[in-house]
Amino acid sequence: MTAIADVTENAAPTPAKLELPPLKLGKHTIDTPVILAPMAGITNKAFRRLCREYGGGVYVTEMVTSRALVERNTESMRIISHDPDEELRSIQLYGVDPKTVGAAVRLIVEEDRADHIDLNFGCPVPKVTRKGGGAALPWKTDLFTAIIKAATTEAARGEVPLTIKMRKGINEDHLTYIESGKIARDHGVAAVALHGRTASQYYSGKADWDSIARLREALPDMPVLGNGDIWSAEDAVAMVQQTGVDGIVVGRGCMGRPWLFGDLQAAFEGTDKRYTPGLAKVAETVYRHAELLTEYFEDEFKGLRDIRKHMAWYFKGYPVGGDIRSALAQVPTLEVLRELLAQLDLDMPYPGKDAEGQRGRAGSPKKTHLPDGWLSTREMNENHKAMIAAAELDISGG
Repeated sequence: MTAIADVTENAAPTPAKLELPPLKLGKHTIDTPVILAPMAGITNKAFRRLCREYGGGVYVTEMVTSRALVERNTESMRIISHDPDEELRSIQLYGVDPKTVGAAVRLIVEEDRADHIDLNFGCPVPKVTRKGGGAALPWKTDLFTAIIKAATTEAARGEVPLTIKMRKGINEDHLTYIESGKIARDHGVAAVALHGRTASQYYSGKADWDSIARLREALPDMPVLGNGDIWSAEDAVAMVQQTGVDGIVVGRGCMGRPWLFGDLQAAFEGTDKRYTPGLAKVAETVYRHAELLTEYFEDEFKGLRDIRKHMAWYFKGYPVGGDIRSALAQVPTLEVLRELLAQLDLDMPYPGKDAEGQRGRAGSPKKTHLPDGWLSTREMNENHKAMIAAAELDISGG
C-alpha cells in the first residue's frame, strides 16, 4: 500500500474561486492578496519558508516590540531576519509609546530591514492589554493617533507602506474599529486588517464577518483586509463574497498546515486542487520544519523544543497513537524525531474532515485586563501617560 497523492481534485462541478485583483500596498503590488498573520512563536523564518513554498502572498514575522528592537535585543533582531528570497520582507511591530514606535520604524527604514511594516493593535493577551497595548490601545484615540502619526511619518521616509491589524474593540460595549480605521486612513496607513472579534472574545465563538463588511463600507478609499475563521480556501472565498474585502489574513488555520496557502493559491487560479497529504507527507514536513528551526535558532535543542508545540496541529485527525504523540511532544533531537516518525504508518492516507477545521484552542470569553480607569474616558489622563512611558514590553514574540 502506498500513500495517496498529496494533491487531489474535488468533485465539485464549479470550483470556488477567489475573485480579487492584486493588492496595492504603497509601491508594492501583491498578486495574491493573502497575508500570513503574525503569530507569536509560530511565524518565524522557518515556518514562513514552508508556507511560501505553497503559494503567494505576504508572510509577516512574529510580533517584535519597539523597545526591544531599538535596544537591539538579540532575539528581536533574530525575529526580524528574513531569508534572501523573501520577495516582500514584512515585520509586525508592537508598541505603546509613540516615540519608541517611531524610533523602531526609523531603525527598520534606515537599515533597510523591511519592505512592509504592520502595527499590532489586536493582541488580546493580558500582559499586553493590562499595559494599555494591543487591542486595548485604540480606545485611547489620542494615543492611537499619535502612534499612527509617528509610525507613518518615519515609514514614509523610506516609502515603506505601513498597515495596521486590529480587533473590533475591547468588548461589544466598547467598539473602536470604525473610528480607528478612519484615523488610520487619514494619517497615511496603507491598509487596515480587521479580526472580527473583540478582545474579550479572545478566540472563542465565531468571527463577526459582518463587522468586516461594515468596515469595508466605511472605508471605500483604502484596502481593507479580513481576518478570522479562515480554515480553508472555501472559507476565504466565502469571506470575500460576504464582506467585499481586498484581501484575507490567515492565522490559526495554517498551523500544522502550511499547504493551506497552496489551497488558497488554487482558489485564486479558479481550480479545485486541494492539498490532502497522507501521513508520509506530514511526517516529511514535520522533519523539515524541525531542521529549519534548528537552522533558525542555530541550536538543535532550541529547534526541537520549538517544534513540539506544532505536533498536535500537524497530526490533527490522523490516527497516531497516544504513546507516539506523547513522545513527539517531548522530542529532544533530530535523530530521535526521525526514529519516532519512522514508527508511523506512513501508508496512511489523508483522513479527510478530521484533519480540517479549527486549529488551536479557542478558549472562552473573558474580561479583558486593562489599566485602572482605562474605560472612563477616550483620552489619556496623566496617570495613563506616566504608565505608558514605562510600559513598553522588552520581550518580543508575544
